Amino acid sequence: MKTAARRAALLSAPAAEQANTAAPPKPMRSRVSPGVAAGRLRKRVAPEYPQKARDNRIQGTVVLKARISTEGDVAELWVVSGDPALAAAAIEAVKQWKYKPFSLNGQPVEIETTIQVNFTLSG
Repeated sequence: MKTAARRAALLSAPAAEQANTAAPPKPMRSRVSPGVAAGRLRKRVAPEYPQKARDNRIQGTVVLKARISTEGDVAELWVVSGDPALAAAAIEAVKQWKYKPFSLNGQPVEIETTIQVNFTLSG
């Protein structure tokens, strides 16, 4: 009986009271092509070539999936592909990147994009 009374009280509570207990809405998130995201890049930090990878002549591209916050910060990174010997250096560099914030219909939005970090040895 108490459970039924509690449910009835919750269902009849004014919307304003219910709104106070709800979690704040998550920011909208959009997918953006790598080219569009690159055009909004304000600060790029080049990766340091790992010495072990250099010694072993490891080269290649690390592809990362990134979530960019509404402030333009790199909030999360995931390795999609690439040599593990290079991935940590790519992540360390890209997490310092800064973007001009993205918006949709005048509202700030988080974005998801992919980023390619190239590692090439000369000579």
